[in-house]
Amino acid sequence: MKPFDLQVNGYAGTDFNGDNLTAETLHHACECLVEDGCDAILATFITDEIPTLERRIGKLVELREKDELARRMITGIHIEGPFINPIKGYVGAHPPHAVKPANVDDAKRLLAAAGGLAKLVTLAPEHDEGSKTTAFLASQGVTVSAGHCDPSLDQLNAACDAGLTMFTHLGNGCPIQMHRHDNIIQRALSLHDRLWLCFIPDGVHVPFFVLKNWLASIGLDRTIFVTDAISAARLGPGRYTLAGWDILIGDDLVARSPDATHFVGSTVTVPRIKTNAYEQLGMSEEDLKQVLDVNPRKAIVT
Repeated sequence: MKPFDLQVNGYAGTDFNGDNLTAETLHHACECLVEDGCDAILATFITDEIPTLERRIGKLVELREKDELARRMITGIHIEGPFINPIKGYVGAHPPHAVKPANVDDAKRLLAAAGGLAKLVTLAPEHDEGSKTTAFLASQGVTVSAGHCDPSLDQLNAACDAGLTMFTHLGNGCPIQMHRHDNIIQRALSLHDRLWLCFIPDGVHVPFFVLKNWLASIGLDRTIFVTDAISAARLGPGRYTLAGWDILIGDDLVARSPDATHFVGSTVTVPRIKTNAYEQLGMSEEDLKQVLDVNPRKAIVT
């Protein structure tokens, strides 16, 4: 099994989204990922102002090019935002002031900053007029994923017609309270034959009993597990940062905003995902290979 993690914001004290990334901290993160059994990742950048994203993405691309291990481990970049839903609950831990509607001009700027490494973009279909940005990204060989969003079923289907093929960390990036039937989780689950559905299997972002229900319903053919790891992954309780934002990690190893109102990424690692899958989800090694290795590689062209 060669786990390919599509959503890693940072690792072992290194924040890919910060302004203090160095050759040493990038190499350290990659070394720790290897030690934890990860074969490859998509370095993930969350919502910020376009110039800030360009600068941070460009810095990682520059440092990666000079490091053999980083080139092997970081096979691409996942841009999560800023084209997401700004409404509280859907925006999650992303800074609302930097959220903006999807548009091709800004998408081109971000792809240019990534220097050909942009492999995945998460956006809100309902804020992509006419699915134009989705269609553009798909035409560039970028996998387009819905996330932090609340499109209607018609909008979600239209986005799929334009090239949308994935849903980012389903069950998160949405309010705690929604319509009991017509909500974004149910809409995405209903399209599991059209979308790769990604989950954070830490028992916190989605309780294990809920995830078991969903997996029993949709099967594993289109299921992907991700860590959504942040700089605090591997380090234990304390205060850390993600894109300059303070994060509090409690004794339960859950990453929360300082006011504890919402989750901020995850501290789960591949070894913990394996343990959770075996002990909490009743999965086999073959099942895990499919959701951590086979399916991510099918979903992303690297």
